[in-house]
Parts: sequence; C-alpha cells; structure tokens
Amino acid sequence: MQQTYSPAWDLDVIFPGGSESTDFRIYVNTIRNDMGRLAGTVNSYTPAPGKGNNQELIDIVKQLESAMKKLREASAFVSCLTAQDVKDEKANLLEGQRNELKAEMSGIRTNFNQKLATIDDKTWDELSDQPELAELSFILNESREQAKDELSVKEEVLMNDLAVDGYHAWNQMYGTIVGNMSVEIEEDGEVKAYSVGQASNKLSNPVRSVRKHVSEQLDKAWSSQAALFAQTLNHLAGFRLQKYKHRSWESVLKEPLAINRMKKETLEAMWTAITNNKSHFVDYLQKKAELLGLEKLSMYDVGAPLTDSVKQLSYTEGAAFIVDHFRKFSPKMADFAKMAFAKRWIEAEDRPGKRPGGFCTSFPDSGQTRIFMTYSGTPSNIATLAHELGHAYHQHVMNDVNGLNQGYAMNVAETASTFAEMIVADASVKNAKNSDEKKALLEDKIKRSVAFFMNIHARFIFENRFYEERKQGMVSVQRLNELMVEAQKEAYEDAVTDYDPNFWASKLHFHITGVPFYNFPYTFGYLFSLGIYAHAKEKGGSFEDDYIALLRDTGSMNVEDLAKKHLNVDLTKPDFWENAIGLCINDVEEFLAL
Repeated sequence: MQQTYSPAWDLDVIFPGGSESTDFRIYVNTIRNDMGRLAGTVNSYTPAPGKGNNQELIDIVKQLESAMKKLREASAFVSCLTAQDVKDEKANLLEGQRNELKAEMSGIRTNFNQKLATIDDKTWDELSDQPELAELSFILNESREQAKDELSVKEEVLMNDLAVDGYHAWNQMYGTIVGNMSVEIEEDGEVKAYSVGQASNKLSNPVRSVRKHVSEQLDKAWSSQAALFAQTLNHLAGFRLQKYKHRSWESVLKEPLAINRMKKETLEAMWTAITNNKSHFVDYLQKKAELLGLEKLSMYDVGAPLTDSVKQLSYTEGAAFIVDHFRKFSPKMADFAKMAFAKRWIEAEDRPGKRPGGFCTSFPDSGQTRIFMTYSGTPSNIATLAHELGHAYHQHVMNDVNGLNQGYAMNVAETASTFAEMIVADASVKNAKNSDEKKALLEDKIKRSVAFFMNIHARFIFENRFYEERKQGMVSVQRLNELMVEAQKEAYEDAVTDYDPNFWASKLHFHITGVPFYNFPYTFGYLFSLGIYAHAKEKGGSFEDDYIALLRDTGSMNVEDLAKKHLNVDLTKPDFWENAIGLCINDVEEFLAL
C-alpha cells in the first residue's frame, strides 16, 4: 500500500511557533552574540608582514563558519515564513531583522577579507598550506582577490549598512505588493479571486479561451501595479550602478560573473551556441502552432498542452513517480527524496495567500532543507518538484563539507536541480503508454529547452539593455515594456506573437537583490546538467558516486575547473555547449517525426 504524503511542510520541528517562535528569538540572540564575538576577533587581528599568525587565523575561520551556518539557518526560516503566508506581518518584521544581520555579517567579512589582502604572497602561501586551512584555500584566495577589487573597509561597511533600507528594502517592497495582489478569473459564470501564483498555474489549461482570459487578467493585474514595480526595479538597479561606479567597475556583468565563478568567455560561448541552433526550436514552435490550428503561437500558448491525454497526478502519486524514477538512476537520491516527502520538508499545498513561484532553502545547522511551491498535479508541477528536490539533494550531500565550502554559486546550484528534472522528464517519455502521451511528454521536455534558450535569453537581453538605459536615468514603464517586447522578439526570433510587455514586472527574479542577473545561471545549469547526464549514461551504474563528488566540489572551484576535473571538457569553447544542445535538438527531431 502506497504511503500518503501531506503537501504541507513542517517548520515546527526546526523552530516551533512560526513567526512568534520563542526558540527562534533565542536563536537569533545567539547569532548576535556570536557575530559580536567574531567582529571583535577580526578587529583585533593584525597580520604582520612575514609572520603567519596561524592560530589567530584558524580561530577566525572556525568562528566564521559557525556564525554563517547559524545565519543561513535563521535566514532560511524567515524565507519560509514570508513565502507560506504573504500577509504574516510578524514574518515581514523578521525579514527586516534578517537583512540587518546579513548586512552586519557582510561588514565583518569585508573587514576580514581586506585584512587577508594585506598579507604578502609568500606569507600567504605558507599560511594557506597549513592542514587546518588547506581545504579552504580556494574560498580564502577568492576572498583576498575580491577585497583587492573593492573600496576601503569603512566605505564597504557603510555601503552594506545603507543597503538594508536603500537596496534590499526594494525587494521586500516588491514582495509585499505581489502578496497583496489578486487576479480575478471568471469560471463557470462566477468570478473568483486568485493569488498570482494560483492564476499562473492556469496558463497550462488545454482550452485556449481559458488561457487567453487568464493571460489578460494577469496582464491587467500586473499593469495596475506597474508604476510601483518600475520604482522597485529602477531604484535597486540605481543602487547597484552607484556601487559599481564607486568601485570603478565598468561592466554590469562583472559582479554576476564573479558570483557564478565563471569567465565571460564561457558565458559568450554558451549564448553563441544557443543562438546558432535556435532554428530547430523555431521549427518546433511553428509545428506547435500548426497542431493547435493557429498561424502563430501567442505567448500564452507556448506552455499550452497539446493534448489532455496526460493525466494529472495527486501529490502522493507525483511523489511516488519522482522517487521511482530517481531510483533507476540514483538510489541515494531516491532515498533522500522519499525521506523529504515522509518528513514533510515540502510545502506544496494549492491555496491562496502563498508567494508565487518555487524555491529550495537550506537549514545547514539542522542538516535539513525545505521546498516551496504550489502543486496542482500538472506535468509542469511534477517537473518543478523534481527540480527543487535536486537542489535539496545537492545540499544534502554537502552537509558534512566545511560550511565555508558550501557556498556554491547559482549556476552550479541550477545544475543539480535541472539534472534531477531531466531524470524524471526522460523517464516519463520512455514510459509513455501511447503515442499521444509520448508526444505530450516529449513536448513538455522541449518546452523546458524553449524556456532556457528563449525565455531566459529574453531576460538576459532585457536586463543588459535596461542597465545601459538606467545609467542615463530612470526608465519609464512604457520604455520598460518596449525593452521587454524587443528582447522577447529577438530571443524567440519572432516565432510567437502577443508578447508579454509586463514580464519585467511579473518576474520576481528581476527584483531579487541577492543575485544580479538572475537569468543566465539557469541556462548554464540546464546545459551543464545535460552534459553531466550524457556522461552519466555513458558510465552507467558507476556514475552515482562520481556525481556526488562533483556536487561536493561545487563550492570550492570555479566552473571551468570543475568541468575540467569531473568531465574533462573546456567550457570556454563552443563544443561542450553544442553537444549539450544536440540532445535537445534530438527531442525536437523525434517530436517532429511523431
């Protein structure tokens, strides 16, 4: 008999009481005390020329790891609270406290990094070779180099402090506005109000008139708040540009590339390979339009199902489907996923009041993770659930890695998630019961390729152009709409119509302050995971441990070295990207043949 899983998560096992948790308040006070002690230790640390100061440095690193783990734990809890109930005012207050703590930690790290940068290279080599520090050599070297590229400690700390209310607050404001929005949709002659997350799920309805109505109502909702969203976007971008100007950073891509530990040549090789192969996906979009009886797809048709022959799965059925297919590839990943479902690490309930979208967040002090999404039983929901479980498994295999080496970048984080998604998508196609179901499931795979090669590309193009215009001053709602449509036309090679001018307002990622250019890492992760998947299929059963070894290295290597070490490929050359895209083209060719 199949175990039944609850779609509501359990946060009480970490901190009971939600946003009023006494345990959480005590935990936050512990973090404040730990950070105060760490700040004092860092302040008194004075590296002397030619002198190791080895024990002092080891003490700081140990304190830093402990404090950062606890801060990540608290931060994850607040993220969960604000996502599960956007109207939880106490949770919103906790978010402000969290941002202040993060700014304080950032100041401590800046001070420490700048002190590391003053150590001469010969002394540094001797220090970093010590057994207690050797495993952290990558992250400590990265910190040193970063410090050399920044302003003075005093200026950087001031900037971090000002960012709490002058930068991160714009992201918080965006979340508050979205949380209070509702979308009115007419169903069976009755008008119902939905959250934007619930309404967005209805865009996969097989009936075109329903999709069109939902799209129009979503557009109306986003348009009604566009003036406010233009403020959040313009001001957070303005803050970034001022920071870059004072640091004498000319390119807006300098920070996102550094965060993702990748070279500009790698990014360019990836987009070039994609652009050179888009014609195959344009053919797919044209064929889809033909199958739907349309001359051209509207933007709201791109994600539409071609058939209703693919049945919807309950949450428990979806969970069993994922675990079964994980097991055929990686028994350890399957066992982990089963545990996550059984222990209620996932919030998937379809109800109003939740934040739109999905995420996975880590509780490194507890050794747990939590997944957030809204599940309504579609193949897309199952893919999202597998995707987030991939993130969770990534953190799971790193739980015993030094906390400072757990800070893997977004592009490799998206690798683990899309790899998990790929396992389930591939298995779904192979296990199709008939040609109609196979066609529908294959098409669902191709839709993901279109999302990464076209939708994400549009975001990247838009953001590049928006920043260039923002350098000259505020960008109006009308101009933001124009830039968005221009980017979509270019990215989709004009293969669709009825573009989404408000996409810049509706996509949370443009308004997130933690990660600038929250777009290209998704495409990187998708293609990198395809390369890993192809490599895994070649190696067969022996790959599971190799895959875990790769994941464990993601926080302590740049992506080019990671790919060279584990896959023996050069990411700065187009060959790897072309080969990965080739797997997606195979899907298109099989679909067109069907």
